[in-house]
Amino acid sequence: METEKIKQYLLDFQGKKFKDIIKRDTNIKTSKKIHSLIGARRVGKTYLLFNKINELQEQGVNKKQIIYINFESPILNDITSKEIREILEIQFLLFPDIVGKKLYLFIDEPQVIENWEIAIRDLHDNFDSYIFITGSSSKLLSKEISTSLRGRSMAMVVFSLSFREFLKFKKFEFNIKKLNTEMKARLKNYLDEYMFFGGYPEVVLESDKEEKLKILQSYFDLTIYKDLIERYKIKNTKIIKWMINYFLSSVTKEISLNKIFLNLKSKGVKVSKNTLYEYFSILEDSFFISLLRKFDYSIKREEISTPKIYLNDIGFLNLFSEGDRGKRMENIVCNQLLRQKENNPLRDIFYWKSSEKKEVDFIVKERSKIISAIQVCYSLRDISTYDREVNSLLSCIDFFKLKKGIIITNDIEKEKTIRGKKIKFIPIWKWLLEDE
Repeated sequence: METEKIKQYLLDFQGKKFKDIIKRDTNIKTSKKIHSLIGARRVGKTYLLFNKINELQEQGVNKKQIIYINFESPILNDITSKEIREILEIQFLLFPDIVGKKLYLFIDEPQVIENWEIAIRDLHDNFDSYIFITGSSSKLLSKEISTSLRGRSMAMVVFSLSFREFLKFKKFEFNIKKLNTEMKARLKNYLDEYMFFGGYPEVVLESDKEEKLKILQSYFDLTIYKDLIERYKIKNTKIIKWMINYFLSSVTKEISLNKIFLNLKSKGVKVSKNTLYEYFSILEDSFFISLLRKFDYSIKREEISTPKIYLNDIGFLNLFSEGDRGKRMENIVCNQLLRQKENNPLRDIFYWKSSEKKEVDFIVKERSKIISAIQVCYSLRDISTYDREVNSLLSCIDFFKLKKGIIITNDIEKEKTIRGKKIKFIPIWKWLLEDE
């Protein structure tokens, strides 16, 4: 470790100002637990750390007590886990007045360091400190946390921007109960942008459409080559690229890896079923895709049910096809429900399908009780589509003995009582913005 370079790194941070940082809805609490923020690259995990640093300074914490370490910085790329403690010792040499005082440690991407979890545990157990760490892989972080950091850590998934946060970044102020015609039109235009380009903060802040696509392409390349191929040492790169393209064309659909295996086998493509399952797991662990299982009262049957696949950010869809608005809407609703689940760990999300093949996009379970059934449909103008969506929702409501259900649409807003059950039709923009 080059001590002088580390000194300069720590001093540079002390002089850094975090201006114009827009506060997100995600709140990082301060506690003695190690807070681990996990999520895809570029969703704003570091941004949230800077938010927290600003918050601490506003509360009167001396910045000398705050240490920010980014292990993907070229200056720190040769650091070993045994040397992490030495960074704190250098901070004490630079600022002897903080010795014995509480430290606030912000550590970006520690999993690039071998045995990082041992060093973090050492800091937690031997220094009076609050520790916040980020990572771009749920498996890498959760596996090591569950072994070496057991009982010491709290994990939080960070998503790309919600629609409410998107509007904050656009500096669009509104009162949902007092929207005039002009503001409603602007809000719908913003929704179109959100549905097309997604919620990555850098993409949202970029005004040029071509530049937005270039940023998304660079994120996509980073996800494939750095997070997947390099990190997991994937040898069969053609297969994982094929799987990614296949999943992008299958958003909101059920995915059977066994059918994919048989399809590839029929085409003469040599790949084991275990490899497909491994790559599938990697794509989920790196936050490229999310999976929803079909609800079943049997946990065993639920776990082996055919999952539906969703993108963690809908913007990637533009790199391969425009995709229909119905798929985009359903994917956005799924991501919003997953955000709500993150805020309420007692919740879980599934899709539902009856023995007669009637299907509802989302059901929400809290503890052991189904509390909500949600159907998503861009347009209900076609009578056959209307009948299919409403009848499927009514079957689901009856099955779970609910009193009402929701159909999220592009523009319909009304309530109807059908067969004694209330159906609430609500535009997606309003559903996304309504307080839970």
